[in-house]
Amino acid sequence: MTDYPNPLVPGFHPDPSAVRVGDTWYLATSTFEYLPGIPIHRSTDFVTWELIGHVATRPGQLGVEDVRTAGGAWAPTLRRHRDGVFHLVVTDAMGRGMLHFTATDPAGPWSDGDLITDSEGRASLNGIDPDIAWDADGVAVITYSGLILGGEGAGRHLGILQARVDLDTHRALEEPRSLWSGTGGQFPEAPHLYEIDGRWYLLIAEGGTERGHGVSIARADRPEGPFETGPANPIVSARSTIRPVQNTGHGDLVIGPDGEWLCVLLGVRPRSMTRAFSALGRETFVTRVQWHADGWPTMEPVTLNPRSGTRVDVTFSPEVPLDGEWITPRRLPTELADLTTRPGWLVLRADGSSLDDPRPVFVGRRQEHLTQSTSLDLDCTAGVGGLAVRYDESFHVEVEAGAGRIVARANVAGLVQEWAASVDTDRVTLHIESRRPDIEGGFARTSDVFHLAATVDGRRIDLAEVDGRFLSSETAESFTGRVVGVYAREGRVDAANWTSEGDDA
Repeated sequence: MTDYPNPLVPGFHPDPSAVRVGDTWYLATSTFEYLPGIPIHRSTDFVTWELIGHVATRPGQLGVEDVRTAGGAWAPTLRRHRDGVFHLVVTDAMGRGMLHFTATDPAGPWSDGDLITDSEGRASLNGIDPDIAWDADGVAVITYSGLILGGEGAGRHLGILQARVDLDTHRALEEPRSLWSGTGGQFPEAPHLYEIDGRWYLLIAEGGTERGHGVSIARADRPEGPFETGPANPIVSARSTIRPVQNTGHGDLVIGPDGEWLCVLLGVRPRSMTRAFSALGRETFVTRVQWHADGWPTMEPVTLNPRSGTRVDVTFSPEVPLDGEWITPRRLPTELADLTTRPGWLVLRADGSSLDDPRPVFVGRRQEHLTQSTSLDLDCTAGVGGLAVRYDESFHVEVEAGAGRIVARANVAGLVQEWAASVDTDRVTLHIESRRPDIEGGFARTSDVFHLAATVDGRRIDLAEVDGRFLSSETAESFTGRVVGVYAREGRVDAANWTSEGDDA
């Protein structure tokens, strides 16, 4: 029996959807306001996952340029139709609306994305977390969560909805119908519809994507129902438990490499005395599914089985484009990162924005480990910039250099504190380390502690320590996670020799 790592894909990778094609599996996750959007991972053993591309790699595929924080690409569903084409449906929340993308190769390129509209073709279907399936006649069935995001009634939740859609015109063929919407938990969402052994199973999340999260199931003889509630709902949840993986929900079923059924789903790894703070945000996990004689499934509790520590060394080169792990809020990294002006260096040019703005000059990579250290060399002869950990524009910490100073800074919902030192050089090495907190009375009182420092002329200057709880999903109330990156605030800054090393001890 395969020993699956958990998290399966570490770092900010929520809302997973998986599809099997032969002996290969593909996985898509949410990216919200970040680009490139919607990463596609591939595996041939369900253990090792390789990032092979993204769905949104061109301007205009997602309307995230001016989207509010936590808007953008919400909860994709990835499927492969019998015609050999890969289909992905997703809500571009507060952006373009509900979209349908296609590709013959999941690595891309993907289509521009067609808007799925109401039956009159006037506006997007109003909801989130769409699923795509095909009925016995080959007609696409879109099942989604009826959270109204804009216009009259914004904020109302209409439960789980469904409509058949003509994929040639991308218009609904009927008015949306209400489906089974769970057992009474808040925010019924993340529906997935499957035909298994002649029955249609509807898997949903309910309870909200926080500690009450769980997965529930129902079944029917037809894709539109009526649905019978499963006898053991929720079939997976960590609510009111001391399990190390919490918030488990938003699942998708897939057959694994040993022929066993699996469920990929999101979860968090909270730390502190009360397990209150999840530093990395929502990650992708996996658990086993058992089918019983009565035709109903149950799932094993989600266990923690972290991978070994990793080290990433990046040497910038004009011959080697930035790999797909580099992301930027609301624009593509290629719009900002100049690898040709100074070979061996990544050059960023400030545009008047800062990390306090929705569109900073910032390119980064997800923090994947609970303890992690990152460093890079910075030449700030012509500007001011630095190394930062970002949750969003209201929650970030950074080490900055330029204009004869090095500065450590923490911004927590507009409350800003700085620690500064004067230096007489424009070449420094910056460090941000996320370390385990001290234990007091047998308990840690936070998730981790940031150590912000710089090395100047061979001498390390420790500037500040910042409580990591302020950059957690519970404090920031963000759908994303920590992203570590380089930024420019004034003029031009040049970065080289990126090193990041971490583990989950």
